[in-house]
Amino acid sequence: MPGTSTTQGIKTVLHPVSDLPKAKAVYAALLGVAPQIDESYYVAFEAEGQHIGLLPGGGPQGLTSSLAYWHVPDIEAKLAEVTAAGATVKDAAQDVGGGRLVATVVDPDGNLIGLLQDS
Repeated sequence: MPGTSTTQGIKTVLHPVSDLPKAKAVYAALLGVAPQIDESYYVAFEAEGQHIGLLPGGGPQGLTSSLAYWHVPDIEAKLAEVTAAGATVKDAAQDVGGGRLVATVVDPDGNLIGLLQDS
């Protein structure tokens, strides 16, 4: 059942980490680049069109496992489509800075799906 609002694919993956400096070293070695954002509360890498984020302690989302974010042109339209198809909203769309909106939904099996709309 095709939707009216397509995605731009998975471009953002967030990983909860228990030791940010150690994780930063591992991901820098894996990706072959230094982090573009390097703060005590968030470290982010941009590599080959992917945004890889490290969240100490799971960050504000309280993640316990990695979460992939599907990039969409209209987050509200996509939320309406996926909830009509059977997903439930966990976190409604919210601005996380710079006009970037994120939301999470839960599929019928309990899997988290991230949605992200850039401004």
